[in-house]
Amino acid sequence: MNKTAIIIPSRLDAQRLPNKPLKLINNKEMILHVYEAAKKSNVGDVFIATPDQKIASLVQSFGGKAILTNGNHETGTDRVFEVFKKTLNSSPDIIVNLQGDMPNIDPQDIKSLNDYMTLKKCDIGTLVSKLNSISEIEDPNIVKALVKEKMEPGMFVKALDFFRINPPKELKIYHHVGIYAFTNKALLRYVSLKRSKLELSRKLEQLRAMENDMSIHVGYINSSPLSVDTNQDLIKVKKIMEKNE
Repeated sequence: MNKTAIIIPSRLDAQRLPNKPLKLINNKEMILHVYEAAKKSNVGDVFIATPDQKIASLVQSFGGKAILTNGNHETGTDRVFEVFKKTLNSSPDIIVNLQGDMPNIDPQDIKSLNDYMTLKKCDIGTLVSKLNSISEIEDPNIVKALVKEKMEPGMFVKALDFFRINPPKELKIYHHVGIYAFTNKALLRYVSLKRSKLELSRKLEQLRAMENDMSIHVGYINSSPLSVDTNQDLIKVKKIMEKNE
């Protein structure tokens, strides 16, 4: 068993963009773009965790590994944990929870996060990139990470907070990228915790960890992978990826 496992939670019933994983970009389903990026990172085995047979069958026909999970999970991390525990017997040292709606994520950024996690400096690691406009800062679909200092590429620092709206202006804020790397012990502890007040009010899973004194470090990347939450996001990422094809 590899020391790292990348687990990609994916489901069809997203409220804002139903059937999101199956949306076509360059004639390939979104979830397959994410799966390919994860494989190209070469950090470990890659699994799709899904309650939907349609997604599982697609991934398997592509030669990938898909695990059917319980349909009643409250969060993507709960879905990741089911695969970690039942399929992988809780054995990987590092578990990467990669969101299934980031089709243009750079495989090198996944590798950089995994490399940092091997240093054992934090419980959870994630990534951030530059906020490009005032509209992005004000967009509730874009999660903002708050840190103390100005960041440069390759730099990792402790995260102070995460917001969707109204981030404090006196500190540095960055565009949060939807990928989390847990140590084995951190994932086991995280799923044992009750969903926290801030997690529920802001709809951000990472706040459960922060409210329970778990350390989260963020690494700055040059690229700006898009999380596809709406049809407008889909149109935007299609233009970017078709241009780069």
